[in-house]
Amino acid sequence: MPVYCITGSNRGIGLEFVRQLAQNPDNTLLVGVRSLSSDLNDLEAVTSKNPSAHILELDVSSEDSIKAFVKFAEDILQAKNKKIDYLLNSAGVNIASTHNSLNLVSENVHAQIAINVLGPAQLTASLLKAGLLSNDVRVLNMTSGLGSAQLSIDNKSNQCAGYSISKAGLNMLSIHQAHDLRAHLPGVVVGLMDPGWVKTRLGGSEALVEPKHSVEGMLSILHGLKDEDNGSFFHYDGKRVPW
Repeated sequence: MPVYCITGSNRGIGLEFVRQLAQNPDNTLLVGVRSLSSDLNDLEAVTSKNPSAHILELDVSSEDSIKAFVKFAEDILQAKNKKIDYLLNSAGVNIASTHNSLNLVSENVHAQIAINVLGPAQLTASLLKAGLLSNDVRVLNMTSGLGSAQLSIDNKSNQCAGYSISKAGLNMLSIHQAHDLRAHLPGVVVGLMDPGWVKTRLGGSEALVEPKHSVEGMLSILHGLKDEDNGSFFHYDGKRVPW
């Protein structure tokens, strides 16, 4: 009866993770959304048949929101005598996708780093400090091929510069987490995941991959992570992504 914690769950890839995981009534879900006042109709419909799904407010750009989320999660898990087995850091933003390195707006870059890098860093650290992560927890950080220096060179990428910078930062964070968490949780495995160009609001109308297909692939990889995969970078189809 595993416990999943999923961020950014009210739409896109996060919602699809919840949709697929909620189908198994044995799964306990801690479902984080940026605001409980958002449109949660789709999410509530997905979770309505799973009594162990808990929708909680979680704005990963806010330390206060993270602290409040951890406290709610602690209350839920202590009552069940459980810990988090899978932490899916899927919340993310891509602001001003047409910007390149010559017209970056500092406010936009800071916002993307706050959500895409510092959010997963602070949430993971806070859950660890509260003792809510299992000894062999799997941490999935949702990155992008745009965060790969090699792929950016190969594809001559010159847009989404702020987003790419933030995802490259998330990649480096994940490598550090893979090392640092091992000092506390000997069985932990941290994995980075490129979901592909997915047909979501963030991915845009020209995207190629259906959310269902992407998430099915990522869950297969997540559930198959081995000790030697700690700090590895995967594409949703299982291929390794170059740094």
